[in-house]
Amino acid sequence: MSVQYHYIARRLHSLSGLIPVGVFLLVHLFINSFVLKGPEAYNQAVELLNSSAVTPWLEVFLIGIPIAYHGFYGLWVTYVSKTNMFRYQYFRNWMFYLQRITAVITLIFVLWHVYVLRIARIFTGTEMTYDIFHQWASNPNYFVIYIIGFLAAIFHFANGLWAFAFSWGITIGPESRKIWTYICVLIFVVLGIAGINILTAFK
Repeated sequence: MSVQYHYIARRLHSLSGLIPVGVFLLVHLFINSFVLKGPEAYNQAVELLNSSAVTPWLEVFLIGIPIAYHGFYGLWVTYVSKTNMFRYQYFRNWMFYLQRITAVITLIFVLWHVYVLRIARIFTGTEMTYDIFHQWASNPNYFVIYIIGFLAAIFHFANGLWAFAFSWGITIGPESRKIWTYICVLIFVVLGIAGINILTAFK
């Protein structure tokens, strides 16, 4: 892989983590938040989303392909990454490794999630309603899997925001990076709490 191609690929990977993958994560969280208003509200929100004629196209071209590129290219980057023990401070060094660990967990979780929600549904004809998710959330094994997968995805997104601002030259200087670190931690905590509340509401 040439240096120029690698540079462009890394830029696209960084950008796709924010748009549209990051945006999709937030929209996904928003749609699921309707469960806090009750099963009927959740079912109506999902039905409205699935009834749109443009939804399948959005899922493929604005969600599926970017997620596949971000996930599998990120997996390759994780594989070829070398130790950075002396490049960053101790905290940032841990964030570097956790970003790669959560990348693998999130990719596995997303592939499983897509299979269950989309691919398997084609063969079973089962509609994804509140009742289905209630059965899954009531199963301790599924619930733990969703908690781990969701928190991994949220951490990967929040820490990815820090890396995005750093690599694109938005945070210049240690002070701005320190402030941005606090903001990204806050984003992880807020979204994490919101997501756990949503998952718990399905139980």
